[in-house]
Amino acid sequence: MMGALKNHRDERVSVSVEELVPQDHFLRAIEATISFDFIEEKLRPYYCENNGRPSIHPIVLFKMMFIGYFYGIRSERQLEKEIKTNIAYRWFLGFSLSDTIPDHSTISWNRRTRFIHTNIFEEIFDEIVRQATEHRMVGGRALMTDSTHIKANANKNKFVHKYKKEKAKFYIDELEAAVIEDREVHGKKELKPRKESDTPTKKTRISTTDPDSGFLMRDGKPNGFHFLDHRTTDAKYNIITDTYVTAGNMADSEPYLARLQAQIDKFDFKVEAVALDAGYFTGYICKKLSERNIFMVMGYRRFGKRNKEVPKSQFKYVEEINVFACPMGCILEYVTTDREGYRQYKSNPEDCAVCPLREVCFSKKQKQKVITHHVWEKYKDIARKNKLTATGKRLYKVRCSTIERSFADAKELHGYRYARFRGLKSVQMQAHLTAACQNMKKIALHLTKKGQAEGYFFKFYYFMLFLFAKIKKDFRVLGTLKGFPTL
Repeated sequence: MMGALKNHRDERVSVSVEELVPQDHFLRAIEATISFDFIEEKLRPYYCENNGRPSIHPIVLFKMMFIGYFYGIRSERQLEKEIKTNIAYRWFLGFSLSDTIPDHSTISWNRRTRFIHTNIFEEIFDEIVRQATEHRMVGGRALMTDSTHIKANANKNKFVHKYKKEKAKFYIDELEAAVIEDREVHGKKELKPRKESDTPTKKTRISTTDPDSGFLMRDGKPNGFHFLDHRTTDAKYNIITDTYVTAGNMADSEPYLARLQAQIDKFDFKVEAVALDAGYFTGYICKKLSERNIFMVMGYRRFGKRNKEVPKSQFKYVEEINVFACPMGCILEYVTTDREGYRQYKSNPEDCAVCPLREVCFSKKQKQKVITHHVWEKYKDIARKNKLTATGKRLYKVRCSTIERSFADAKELHGYRYARFRGLKSVQMQAHLTAACQNMKKIALHLTKKGQAEGYFFKFYYFMLFLFAKIKKDFRVLGTLKGFPTL
């Protein structure tokens, strides 16, 4: 029998928001496990104590932002509409059904004016990491780092060309010192100082919409203006411990060591191992990690054989006498060390002229084989050997379920494919709030499973489990004494 169509839209019911929100709702778990009291203390300096109209409470303001990032609501105007009609959102903010929801412009004004030149978003993110640490969800011993591109809010066809001098390597001083030392050891005279005019210029595209973004043009990546999020997660529970945004055309390796040190300083990590992508496989990073006694595992790019030449891997380096030996047994002797730190080793042209591998060893225009070997190559060799060990294989495999999973969740569930705002500072704010929400979700779900969450639902649930276990035990005892049936 078909049921009757009911229309109770005008019916008045005496009910509270507390009764309408399901006890197993996700936001209840967040409220029960995350302490937001620190927000009020951190934001107190940004408000006047004795003048002006009362504002909405800072905790409410940031909870509204968190809702937008929890559920991937990109528009602050849309966020206001969603809170008006969603009872769970009202409960999370402490509003009744009749309370007026703060206007979306309040969020926008605070974000663009009050907090734009502050570190408050980073401080809030750091505090969430500390709460995870208190719950023993962060070990600080094994860290995974990678980067992902965020599409900028900018038209890829609106740009101007500018010629910029290429930025000097951030480790140029240490590299020059290593080159000078290496040339002295080999009896070579010192190179002339670098001239500013020697610095090459590069033609770059600057967006007229968002100049802070960088143009990305790479195989397998969409062309356009992007930002780059350099993110680090802890291997224990995949808690995000750092997120740092740069222009999309910056190399992965450039900010890595500074961000690693920032985490050590803030959270007192005792880093023992790191797993990195191929973009971080540079001599300088390998050198610095090796000096810190950090076990490093890195990917490396496989390049195709150029003109079917005999690859460098077929030449054996003899460190004792500082020469390379080719597959046919001929020697390639040291010649010089260039400014970039590469030692050059060359073979004897007479040996190459009669060699049976001459046609496949190097091009027809050359008369001898030339191999380059960086002064920091031995540190890269350590990383290569680490990856072949059982520990290295396990550690590198964990990247798929940690840092890669973290990026996937951010893009699929939290709207992280696209920059919500323009400007580096605003996108950095988006990165901190997204990462903070991802961490809060992990904390809430982890503590809920362990039964450490506070609140009526969780206390009642685990009380019932305890009660059932006790009753089951009592029935077993009674069954042995008086013939009662056992459970």
